[in-house]
Amino acid sequence: MKTAALLLALVGIAFADPTVYFKEEFTSDWEDRWVQSKHKSDLGAFVHSSGKFYGDEEADKGIQTSQDARFYGLSTKFEKFSNEDKTLVIQFTVKHEQNIDCGGGYVKVFPSDVDQTDMHGDSPYNIMFGPDICGSTKKTHVILSEGEENFLVNKEIRCETDVFTHVYTLIIRPDNTYVVKIDGTEKQTGTLEDDWDILEPKSIPDPALSKPEDWVDDRKIADPTDEKPSDWDEQPAEIADPEADKPDDWDDDLDGDWVAPTVPNPEYRGEWRPRMIDNPDYVGEWEHPLIDNPDYKPNPDLYKYSFGGVGIEIWQVKAGSIYGNILVTDDVEEAKAAADNILKRVAGEREGEKKAREEEEAARAAEEAAAEL
Repeated sequence: MKTAALLLALVGIAFADPTVYFKEEFTSDWEDRWVQSKHKSDLGAFVHSSGKFYGDEEADKGIQTSQDARFYGLSTKFEKFSNEDKTLVIQFTVKHEQNIDCGGGYVKVFPSDVDQTDMHGDSPYNIMFGPDICGSTKKTHVILSEGEENFLVNKEIRCETDVFTHVYTLIIRPDNTYVVKIDGTEKQTGTLEDDWDILEPKSIPDPALSKPEDWVDDRKIADPTDEKPSDWDEQPAEIADPEADKPDDWDDDLDGDWVAPTVPNPEYRGEWRPRMIDNPDYVGEWEHPLIDNPDYKPNPDLYKYSFGGVGIEIWQVKAGSIYGNILVTDDVEEAKAAADNILKRVAGEREGEKKAREEEEAARAAEEAAAEL
């Protein structure tokens, strides 16, 4: 009887209805659901916009950063839930149509007790996910919190850097594995234990052992049979310029002794060094033996959090990024279908961007022509 009940319970879990915990498409009433932080008086403002180019003007509307060199802080709450024993999917779109040079494009997913009116960079969050661009840094952040610390993924996940809409998807499963997708394509996979330095390492160098004193790890040595050539004349690297003359108006009493400027010595051959040969006693690099780390403790619950809100807390030098289509669910197929639909819809952005660019160039040419009159 107990076995039958257990089987029924397992079947119930396996076939539980997928859940969409949060979905935001930024319709015209979006401000009714989102709260602007008041942590700083000069936080940047978001505006409702589909930008200068789009696939569908109405459907592609999101919220756009509108002021340069500002921090931004905006959040919303949803019904509290735990992803215990469930897959977690966080997905959203961002379009850096300003050709961003330095700024964030990520989201933060918070516990339910986030203080929305005081949300700021140090507000505790569970997961931070999305692109971050500044100079040569062009990465997709996946930061997980554990206790009071935040841990960055230790793998490099490059983000998109063009001016078009891209779909960022993070999938975390109860077996502590994860997948990062951009526009539906896998960019990184692995385990939470291996790819974040949250836990103590499984193995550590044996503290009782050290490299033997007679261990030879020099690959090359000076050839003992090589001798300095008898005609090797160690000349100085620079010599007095033979073509320099003491200026006629040089006064030794006033100016001091005149010293000719130096020039590279054409006879300089450098310091003689014997040629190098393979070391016959080389035994290889010494590898410190490892032992099991007594402080290592596995944690099967690394994936598990309690959620209740999502926010955008970023800094941007140049404004213009458009956020949209935020989805938090336990259904991978739901997220995939949403991403496919978005990508199909925004496919027309490239033609729209070309048209907008041509119109801007024509307007600029007209202004220059008018200024010349």
